[in-house]
Amino acid sequence: MKFIDNKGITDPSINLALEEYVLTNFGEQDTYLLFYVNEPSIIIGRNQNTVEEINTQYVDENGIKVVRRLSGGGAVYHDEGNLNFSFITKDDGNSFQNFAKFTQPMVDALNKLGVPAELKGRNDLTVEGRKISGNAMYSTKGKMFSHGTLMLDSEIENVVSALNVRKEKIESKGIKSIRSRVANISEFLENKITVEQFKEIILQYVFHVDDIIDVPRYELSEEDWENVHQISRERYQNWEWNYGKSPSFNIQESYKFDAGFVDVRLDVKKGIIENCKIYGDFFGVGEISVIEDKLTGVRHNRQAIEEALAGVDVPHYLGRISKEDFVNLIY
Repeated sequence: MKFIDNKGITDPSINLALEEYVLTNFGEQDTYLLFYVNEPSIIIGRNQNTVEEINTQYVDENGIKVVRRLSGGGAVYHDEGNLNFSFITKDDGNSFQNFAKFTQPMVDALNKLGVPAELKGRNDLTVEGRKISGNAMYSTKGKMFSHGTLMLDSEIENVVSALNVRKEKIESKGIKSIRSRVANISEFLENKITVEQFKEIILQYVFHVDDIIDVPRYELSEEDWENVHQISRERYQNWEWNYGKSPSFNIQESYKFDAGFVDVRLDVKKGIIENCKIYGDFFGVGEISVIEDKLTGVRHNRQAIEEALAGVDVPHYLGRISKEDFVNLIY
C-alpha cells in the first residue's frame, strides 16, 4: 500500500477528481491511501436529487460548494475540521459492501487514541452511539474505492443547517435531530490535536512506522496533476453533474429499506411510464439509469413492470434491495 499526498488542496472538485484519477489509472496495480480536507462543502451521493438534499438558501448565503461524488450513499457536510480518507484498490469480489474491511484501520487508530469508536449499522462509525464518520463505496471495471469522513472538529451547526434530512431517515433511526446523533472526535480526546496531527497519527498506525517520513508514497507527476485538473473541469465543476435537470413527475414513491432509502419518480401519461428517475442513498454497483431505461415506455401496471425487469439483477443496481421489494414500492 502507498500513500498519495494531495498537497494540502481543499477544493472538493479537485480532491474528488484526484480520487477518480487514482482509481482509473492505478487502482488495480496496488492499494493506495488518500487523505484530503475540503473547504466548507456538501458532497452529494451519486444517486441523490441535489436540490432536495440541501438547504439551498443557507448554502448560497454561506458560499458552500456543492459537488456530487461517484459513490452512492447520502449527502455529507465537509469543512476544515473534517478529515476524509479513501482506500483505492482492486475489487476482488469480496470487498464491495464490506465496510468493516476498510474502516477497521480507522477504528483501531481511534481506539489507540482512547476513542472507543466502532462500526455500527450499514456504514457509520460511532462513539457512544453518536456518529463520527460516514462511509461510501464505488466500484468500476474491477477497481474500487472505499472512502469516509472523520469528524475531528467540524462545525456541527453547519451540518444541521446545510442539509435537509428526510423525515423517513429520522423515523427509521429513532432520532430527534442530526444534532443529537453526531459528534466530533475531539470531544473524546484528552488533548486537542489539529487535523494535520490527526492525519499523521493515522498514517503512522496504518503503515506501522514511527515517523511519517518512512510512509511509502506515490508521488504524483506534473502530468498526473494536469489530468486531475482536466477531470475536475469536465465532471466535478460541471453543473449538469452536480445538480442536473430534475424533470417534474406525477407519481412519487419512496421507502427507507434496511439497505438504503429509495425514491422513485414516475411521469405517467395515458397509462405509460414516459419518464423514470430513481434517487436514494443506496450502494449499488451498476448504473441506476439501466433500471430507469427499462421502465421507460412500459405500461404502469404490475405485470408490465415485472416483465420489463425480467432478467435484471435489481440488487446489483440498488444494493441488497430485492426485485420484489422494488416492484412493491413502485406499484
